[in-house]
Amino acid sequence: MGEYLFPVRKITSKFTAITSKEDLQNFVQERSAHVTQTTLYGYIKTRIGTRYTAMIQDEKFSDSINIAKWNIYVAAIADLTLYVFSFLIDKKNLKENDAEEIFNTIIEREIKNGLDKNISELAKKEFSLRVKSADWGKLHLENPFSNSGMALYKWAPIAEELKVLDKEIVLNSIKLKWNIVENEFKEFTKNLNFN
Repeated sequence: MGEYLFPVRKITSKFTAITSKEDLQNFVQERSAHVTQTTLYGYIKTRIGTRYTAMIQDEKFSDSINIAKWNIYVAAIADLTLYVFSFLIDKKNLKENDAEEIFNTIIEREIKNGLDKNISELAKKEFSLRVKSADWGKLHLENPFSNSGMALYKWAPIAEELKVLDKEIVLNSIKLKWNIVENEFKEFTKNLNFN
């Protein structure tokens, strides 16, 4: 296992503003990867403790982590994509909704990095349904990251009897990570307005 689960650039302070579709896409991809990595690995490390190194070298457990990371990551990409477009439509008067295009582009990029085709196809279908039913003016205000939180809870390779005890802590940990991302996004788009 490398320092990062996903072959994306390290999160740095390179963003000072989001001014293009490419900036937006990079923000969604990188922040989704970061939230997935820190919450999944943090949870596993906390639960396994000193046996962590030995466990991640176990092939079966490593495969479980790989399945978990991709499922959590696609949920994170979906949640963040919906959040940013809802925020831009509601607060910045964005008229052109490219949420589905951005999401699908990121997913296609990740297929080249090892994302399973079945996971990607299911993610695209689910995202398309969410786009069709989204209330764009309110979505960013109504617990927009709940799906990725539940994906972390569901897919983390931890015994079910332990997960039940951890549910509130796990959901709060990912919520706190998303709060940081929300604040960053608001800061990076503070001077952005679509007329």
